[in-house]
Formats: sequence, structure tokens, C-alpha cells
Amino acid sequence: MKLLVSIADEIETTAAVEGGADIIDVKNPKEGALGANFPHVIRNVRKATPQRIPVSAAIGDVPNLPGMISLAALGAASCGVQYVKAGLFGVQYENDAVYLLREVCRAVRNYNPRVRIIATAYADAHKFNALPPLDLPKVAIRAGVDGCLLDTAAKGEGTLLTNLSENQLKNFVSECSDNKLICALAGSLMPTDIDTILGLNADIIGVRTAACRGSRIKGVIDADKVRTLKRLIGAGTSPGSAP
Repeated sequence: MKLLVSIADEIETTAAVEGGADIIDVKNPKEGALGANFPHVIRNVRKATPQRIPVSAAIGDVPNLPGMISLAALGAASCGVQYVKAGLFGVQYENDAVYLLREVCRAVRNYNPRVRIIATAYADAHKFNALPPLDLPKVAIRAGVDGCLLDTAAKGEGTLLTNLSENQLKNFVSECSDNKLICALAGSLMPTDIDTILGLNADIIGVRTAACRGSRIKGVIDADKVRTLKRLIGAGTSPGSAP
């Protein structure tokens, strides 16, 4: 399983890389769970990151405005990233989600067909009437995106694992795997959650708070915390696990 570490600026790149992050993810936590950062920040992060390490960019907890979101996706792709992530925050219905994501794919792939599109749904979508998270794989298949990410929108009000059961998550991961979709899991996950996430066989685990010294918004990425997460993933154990 790969470790994705979300960073807020180019200064945090060094700590994430030194700690062993497999994917560097650029977002702006001040603007939400998948808050979009500025183009110059994304470009600077890509320049500061070794070429062997892919970079992803979030384009926001998006409204149901396909034209605007397609432009945002194209802008992120033009910054040299390998992944573009769109959070289906303001999209409630399957057909609307499919249409929006198809247009994102069209915009990005016409520019660079190698950039991968990751569709994101929220485990706590019931709180704001967004697309049900377990519907994401079928939406992704219809839209032709490359992968699915589950996250949480209301930070501090539960985690991925408190909003969805392990059985639901196993089914989600299996559906992604059966359809050759990249599967990533995030949502206020901590080191003590790693064993559970490993047991689900997802491709990627995404973190920010667990890798920060301080809070998600005001804190900074700490290389030692990233290193600990990588070690736990490699060992298949987390603090408090049975020997």
C-alpha cells in the first residue's frame, strides 16, 4: 500500500519526501477537505519533488458546475502533476456525477492523456446530501476515470472508519479492484487505523493530520511522523496492535 501525504505548500515537500511519502498531494486545507491550492504552489511542489515521486493536486470540494470544474482540472494538469482529484461535494445524483467527471476527463486527457483522474466521494455525504459514497465505483466506471478516493468532509466530526463499516469498505475496495480502478482511502486516519486499512487491501492511504506537527490547517508536515507511518505500513502493525 502506498502512502499519500497531503501538503499545503512547497516548504512541506522536503519533510514529506524525507519521511518516505510515495505520493505528494497538494491541497489547501483552509478551503476544505480537498481544497484547491494555487497554480504557482502546485508548480513549485512539482519542481521540489524528485521526478520519481508522483504529485497529485486536489481541485476542490466541487459544486455541480462541470464547465468550471473542467477548467480547474485542466489548470491542475498543466502544472505537471500525475493525478488530479475532484471531490464530488456539490453533486448529489449519479448522472450528474458521471457528466461532470466525463467532462473533467475530456479536458485533462486532451491536454495530457497520462494524467490520472481520481474521483472523490465523502464517507459523511449524508450530512450535506452529496453522492452516496458507495455509489462512487459505478460512477467512476461510467465516467471513465482512473480511480476512486473516499474521504470525509466534516473534519473533526468522525473519520472514514466511524462513518462506514469495515464490511462496506471491503466491498468498496473489491469493486474498485474488480474494475481495475485505483482505490485510495483517507478521512482523518491515524497511525492506529493502519492495520484496519491494510486489511482492506486498498492501493493508497491518504493522510495529513497524522503526518503533521500540530493541526491539519495550522500544523506542518513532520518527517519523523511520515517515517513512522511508512514503517507501520511496511510492518503491517500500528500502535496498540496485538503482537
